[in-house]
Amino acid sequence: MAKFTRAVVVLGVAVSALAGAAVAAPPKGDPVLGKKVFMRCVACHTVTPSTAVKMGPNLAGVVGRKAAAAPGFKYSAAMKKANLKWDDATLDKWLTKPSALVPGTSMAFAGVPNPAERAALIAYMRKPVP
Repeated sequence: MAKFTRAVVVLGVAVSALAGAAVAAPPKGDPVLGKKVFMRCVACHTVTPSTAVKMGPNLAGVVGRKAAAAPGFKYSAAMKKANLKWDDATLDKWLTKPSALVPGTSMAFAGVPNPAERAALIAYMRKPVP
């Protein structure tokens, strides 16, 4: 019976560790790489404060901001209703596949499948490098 109990405890610890890994925070990224990744975004977005809105909202100061809050941009009804805050975890989900996080979003972008590139992009948006 002791071997059975020990096996159950070990299994429980393993399951807990796997569950914790699934909700872990995204890795910290390299903003220099993030600037390169952001080149995919520049047709629609900028990270320069006080720059006119392009096809998408200005992303200056986006990290930590409430979603659908950038001035001068007309957001979709889905984005307005999403009630999101752009923290690292939410940005990581958004950048993975925007339409999965906010069905009905007007952002026509498939996403960034590479986790290291997403982390770098988030680091760049947090603090753009020259």
